[in-house]
Amino acid sequence: MIDFTKRSYEPELMDDLSCDGEVLKQTLAELKTINRLLGGNNVTTDGLKKLLKNHSSGTIRIADVGCGGGDMLQVMQTWGNHTGLDLEFLGIDANHHTIQLAKEKFYGNPRISFEVENVLSESFHRTPIDIVTCTLFTHHFTDKELKQMFSSFIKKAKVGVVVNDLHRNPVAYYSIKYLTKYFSKSPMVIHDAPLSVQRSFTRRELYGLLDGLGFKKIEISWHWAFRWQVVCWV
Repeated sequence: MIDFTKRSYEPELMDDLSCDGEVLKQTLAELKTINRLLGGNNVTTDGLKKLLKNHSSGTIRIADVGCGGGDMLQVMQTWGNHTGLDLEFLGIDANHHTIQLAKEKFYGNPRISFEVENVLSESFHRTPIDIVTCTLFTHHFTDKELKQMFSSFIKKAKVGVVVNDLHRNPVAYYSIKYLTKYFSKSPMVIHDAPLSVQRSFTRRELYGLLDGLGFKKIEISWHWAFRWQVVCWV
């Protein structure tokens, strides 16, 4: 029997930073499809809309941490083009294989660049940015690591932070477990997708992680399908 009252810290296959090749490509492709079909992408862009509600003019620089193959960067750029915002993007990921795939995919796009960097490193917050986003990323870390990470986000971001991650509950777990079991061709997705739910959060846990870190305002809302949107103003 799975205990959904506590976060799991069992490692995911994707946590292996040496992951490369066709397995990585298939996994990134399937994650892109899952996010698009289940509406997860809108959670991030809606969070940006809240942060930039009173923005008038000028370039906004957005760093997407744990960017993977850059799918969310593409989503945000398309959204920015439709809204008339002047956006520049930096994709950050600790897996250099993933970043290489992303660089190849976005070659020639002058508004999107990439860096290989560990967000828990001392150097992470030294280059300021306007907004930090992360999608399906925070559940990969322990509570202690997350507090350190969010503290570094405060130092790095001038405007705020948008977190898009999973809601831990049985319906979300068993839904994605059987969906990927029957339709996924990626062993990594089949293994990691339900485990990601086990490693994710309740609303109370998210408030507990963010409370007292120094954000001016925190807003947490639930979105389909089983996503938390966390918007933090700095």
